[in-house]
Amino acid sequence: MNTQEELNYERIAKAIDYIKTNFKSQPNLDEVAEKVNLSSFHFQRLFTEWAGTSPKKFLQYISINHAKRLLQTPQANLFEVAFETGLSGTSRLHDLFVNIEGMTPAEYKNGGSELLINYSFNNTTFGAVLTASTSKGLCYMAFYKDKTLALTVLQAKFPNATYVEKLDVIQQNALFIFQNDWTKLTDIKLHLKGTNFQLKVWEALLKIPMGKLATYGQLATQIGNKNASRAVGTAIGSNPIAFLIPCHRVIQNTGNFGGYLWGNTRKTAIIGWEQAFINEQK
Repeated sequence: MNTQEELNYERIAKAIDYIKTNFKSQPNLDEVAEKVNLSSFHFQRLFTEWAGTSPKKFLQYISINHAKRLLQTPQANLFEVAFETGLSGTSRLHDLFVNIEGMTPAEYKNGGSELLINYSFNNTTFGAVLTASTSKGLCYMAFYKDKTLALTVLQAKFPNATYVEKLDVIQQNALFIFQNDWTKLTDIKLHLKGTNFQLKVWEALLKIPMGKLATYGQLATQIGNKNASRAVGTAIGSNPIAFLIPCHRVIQNTGNFGGYLWGNTRKTAIIGWEQAFINEQK
């Protein structure tokens, strides 16, 4: 690391520490940039390059993590949480949660208590899958080995939701793709909970054609942040919909297939199967 790189690292480390320490005052871009002796424009670019996200978004992540800890206290109310997080009111707390968590503060606090989630266990070409859906759409699809453990992982996402073991039309339409039946794809609606960044990455995954592969770097460039390859990888690792949102089509820049939440062997098999299917159609 050369002298300039060392200086840049020290500046970004100092900025991160400042934001973590002073998030309750919700410092703006100019204030943090001044602390590290940079112009706001230069600081914004440098921080995004080193941290993989903007200073504003980083502040939001720090703020919401603090708010989430407070909301886990049974007696916490939204006004107090907003005040303790340095936000001007409950409306800002609401906007923060919707933008980052994909749900309102109240929905986070009650753990999805108003949600009815249907789920079912099914066998596919690539192994057993657990699928789950709400009235809005498919919310979960994961390969599994142990039914009990698989259901526990699902329930941890919405601990207070009501769960019913039932294969509904939403799940059936999604499962058709394992039978080479793509006619129901337009009927599949997704109900996803994620940050704006995660949703952007998952949307980009849906645009990778069957039989094609993309790298983490290519996806980062596609969503408008070419330096966010590592953050893209993290978002891919949080993908709640196996196969249908094709995170298996993402490989390392070196050409290695890389990891896969549901097993590297399964990833290799799916990629090979898709390529063979495309070749048959030619």
